Amino acid sequence: MKLRALNILLLFPLLLQAQSIYTGGSGSPASIKFPMVITSPNNKLQLKLNYKTGDGLNYSFTANSKTMIVNSRLGVSGVGEPLPTRVSRHSVRSVWKPVWGKRALVPEYYNELTLDLKTYKVIFRAYNDGIAFKYISPKKSGISDLTQFNFSGNYTAWYYNGEHANIGPEKLADCDDKRLPVMTVKVDNNSYLAIHEADLSSGEPMVLQSKKGETLFSIASQPNDAWKVLMYGTKASELVDSHIIELLNPPSSKNMDYSWVKPGVAVWDWRIAGAQVGGFKYDMSLPSWKRMVDFAAANNIRYLALDADWYGPEFGKESDPLKGGKVAQVHEIICYGKSKNVGIWLYLNDVGGRQFPIEQTLKQYSDWGAAGIKYGFMSGTPAEKNERTRMITEVCAKNHLLCDFHDGPVHPYGQMRTFPNAVTREFCQAQLDGATVLEPRTFVTSVFVNMLAGPLDMNNGLADLNQKGRTHAPTYPTNTTLAAEAARTLITFSGVTVIPDIPENYNKHPEILQFIAAQKMPWLESKTIKGEIGEYIVMARQAADKTWLIGVATNENARELDIPLSFLKKGKYHVTIIQDGDNADYHTNNESYKVSQRNVETKDIIHVNLAPGGGACIILKQ
Repeated sequence: MKLRALNILLLFPLLLQAQSIYTGGSGSPASIKFPMVITSPNNKLQLKLNYKTGDGLNYSFTANSKTMIVNSRLGVSGVGEPLPTRVSRHSVRSVWKPVWGKRALVPEYYNELTLDLKTYKVIFRAYNDGIAFKYISPKKSGISDLTQFNFSGNYTAWYYNGEHANIGPEKLADCDDKRLPVMTVKVDNNSYLAIHEADLSSGEPMVLQSKKGETLFSIASQPNDAWKVLMYGTKASELVDSHIIELLNPPSSKNMDYSWVKPGVAVWDWRIAGAQVGGFKYDMSLPSWKRMVDFAAANNIRYLALDADWYGPEFGKESDPLKGGKVAQVHEIICYGKSKNVGIWLYLNDVGGRQFPIEQTLKQYSDWGAAGIKYGFMSGTPAEKNERTRMITEVCAKNHLLCDFHDGPVHPYGQMRTFPNAVTREFCQAQLDGATVLEPRTFVTSVFVNMLAGPLDMNNGLADLNQKGRTHAPTYPTNTTLAAEAARTLITFSGVTVIPDIPENYNKHPEILQFIAAQKMPWLESKTIKGEIGEYIVMARQAADKTWLIGVATNENARELDIPLSFLKKGKYHVTIIQDGDNADYHTNNESYKVSQRNVETKDIIHVNLAPGGGACIILKQ
């Protein structure tokens, strides 16, 4: 009997997978009582709902007994007076196994409440790391979104700001304008929030707005069908590790095979153009591409990304993405890459994507054997861009193409769960694909703001920080150290980590190359060990071969950090530590670093010294 009981307990988590548990019924309007509460599975988060005839619905959000959002309106206008007619509840205890992501297994635990208001419905879901809600309305036009986020104090916030440094830190009451999510909020040292949206299958991406002197934010954009999400963590690092945005998206179609989706590192031809070494001058053509493929193959790097102008001037209306420019060379490099097990990405500008039939173009790229597309400079209103982005992602999925959207893309909203080929977006100030300098503090802000939305294409990982003689050389300094540059490639979550330098420069720094090449995806596990918005971050990821990698980055301030190894499984590990040199500084001595090795155990602590703008890279092998 004891053995049988033990077997049942061991099987119980498996029995819960993909299982919906009914936990409540419905009632007549007279039996529906307010306030109504929905709590997280661990009972630490609570959304309290109130209803008053004439005023409609409002809510308050509480976490760990602290109320952070109060008396905030819910609902949509233009559909008639809301009248609660039915309420139902159920719970889900499941496990999501993503094709790729931050970890191999993701618990999917939530409680759900559906409130029927006669003319529309509101669905609420409470997870352990946040609460979300969405409106289901049969009427799509002539309505307004009434949602409010009325914060209970004058907290500090940061916001997405396009291809510029994030807005913030800013006190809530100092905002007197529109703001774009992700909105990350520090309530106090033990409470952090973030506002975003998930599963934006159609409509305009969310825009927030507030008035100076207030701590209330409302919706300035048109209603859409997305989930509005309140992420929560007791530390900023917990927001980074959350999966709530992905989990609010539907799973990928069972009729689609995504086994071909392989995340990984990619070398890139845009920034190498003009570099000279040993009598060879790199450009964006076949001889250089072959050298890059050879380097990628030698270091188990999965891809080479070809950027703009390969089929003619990217903004030229006559540039044919199937017949123009260096198309013959592209055919050859795709074949050459296949012989070396290196996939080739192709750039496609929105001009070419519209001047020529997009479905035909993408199918042809697939028939050629391309691995993915980088889509640039999409035009249109935010709603139109969202619709086109989703269409292109779906067409790419049917043609076994990965996709990366650049140049002011629609924000990620967890679609990698539905379309695992949606591997990254330039939803940030990219380090080497923008026009302005990326400050150290911007990087360690973006990971707590932009990266909460999904995978980012930031183009970190230079091995030569001077970048002299490059055709597309930045007109600004690279504000990192070499150790921080390499660390950023790990810290930045992405399904394709695009590195921007030539093979010879990486070969000068074998330990740094080892760290980048060791980033074998998909990740088995990820954990943000510690960090603070705009200050620093310590990120650990376990590669597909079970090697643990840790990336550390700081802002403009030098700092010393202790990194506990208690997150590792018990045992002995050989550690390689790459950290800033004793006199390193991102302004004056940015290529100085030192390497040390030793054996450690899980009870040990690794101490690192970070230079201003610096970082550290750590490799742990059993």
